[in-house]
Amino acid sequence: MLSPSPPGKTITRTVRALATLALGAAIAVSGTMNAFAQNVPVVRDAEIEALVRDYAKPIFKAAGLSNAGIQIVLVNDPSFNAFVAGRRVFINTGTLMQAETPNEVIGVLAHETGHIAGGHQQRLREQLERAKTMAIVAGLLGAGALVAGAASNSKGLAGAGMGLATGGTELAQRSLLAYQRGEEMTADRSAITYLNATGQSGAGMLKTFQRFQSALSLSGARVDPYRVSHPMPQERISNLQELVSKSPYLDAKDSPALQQRHNMMRVKIAAFTQGQAATSRLLRKNPDPVAVQYGEAISNYLNGNPSSALAKTDAMIKSQPKNAYLQELRGDILMKANKPKEAASAYAKAVSLDPAKSGLLSVSYGQALLAQGTPESLKQAVTQLSNGLERDRENAGGYRFLAQAYGELGDVGKAELATAEGYYYQGATKDAKIFAMRAQKLLKPGEPAWVRAQDIIGAKAPTKKSN
Repeated sequence: MLSPSPPGKTITRTVRALATLALGAAIAVSGTMNAFAQNVPVVRDAEIEALVRDYAKPIFKAAGLSNAGIQIVLVNDPSFNAFVAGRRVFINTGTLMQAETPNEVIGVLAHETGHIAGGHQQRLREQLERAKTMAIVAGLLGAGALVAGAASNSKGLAGAGMGLATGGTELAQRSLLAYQRGEEMTADRSAITYLNATGQSGAGMLKTFQRFQSALSLSGARVDPYRVSHPMPQERISNLQELVSKSPYLDAKDSPALQQRHNMMRVKIAAFTQGQAATSRLLRKNPDPVAVQYGEAISNYLNGNPSSALAKTDAMIKSQPKNAYLQELRGDILMKANKPKEAASAYAKAVSLDPAKSGLLSVSYGQALLAQGTPESLKQAVTQLSNGLERDRENAGGYRFLAQAYGELGDVGKAELATAEGYYYQGATKDAKIFAMRAQKLLKPGEPAWVRAQDIIGAKAPTKKSN
């Protein structure tokens, strides 16, 4: 006699299969920055963040999202990819480094903006619920047939029940994937609309998808078009070619100044994430003299040659005196050379020149002041670190420096609170509560710092998802 699985287990496996299938979708529709920080290798850099925001700003405005508080997050991953989660656009450093022009990155951002503006994440939640319902119904019917087959000793009926359950799961999977493919095509069309509205070419976006098609062809893989969540490359390229060719901005080019910033960004990513050899290869392919000089300065800094790095950076500053990020590099080099006073001066210039007003630069400035260790510099460090964290609250590392500055000034209550803040933004809620309670004992009840400690103590721990 057959011994069928209990209906409950059949349903559980069916839903779990759907959950596994929709892993990418699940990432796209849930979570906070704290949760992502535990799973996604986020990288922070004031210069790169400012450049990518400059790429995205006109696109967000064209999509009606200029005041929507959308954040762009850089992911330390060498692959060419980007995705949306809530009000955040995640873009891999590999995308930024592999893209030869700003227009290619702008095309990627336009596509992801299409997902946000189109409300695709909310509708994907609804589709997931429908798919689960289809799978559960199929599981119940299949389990019923299996039980009936077992009771009547009918192998045929039991086999039909297994086929029904499997077929229902298959149907639910295909329905969900078909929906996702449709949304991808919609995002592509929206992206071209935004690019046209901002007077930019869709050629870079087209080049990106041609790259995907080439990679797929070289892999030799045979792909079932009904089992993928994105349109097949050739289908997508054909649709894009038609849309791009009709644009009056087909031949529009990125400005030379923007292209140079892009070249410098690519070199910076290569140097920091892939080493000197990768940087040299990139520079040979793209011998922009300014990018070459920048790459050499960064490589010298990373490889223990501060005097050469400083000389190259100072030479670049003479030709670009208003470049905040060259002053930042100068500060980094001087900090590594154990010259915090000179580094603080460079960071101060970076902060004053930075058009994006990045909190990261103020934190670096505060760190250099902290390293000097005088009573006056410690007070200034608290001011700069607090300013930076006010603009960049999720910079967990910055709170460690702020705690140290308060501690050296003898303000233990605020040092404990800063430590609690750091743990809170790391997602370590339990540790955050411990330090917040310690802070409250030393702070005056009712004052802003005491109230903030109370907020942390009352914060709920992130909900753990069951497997």
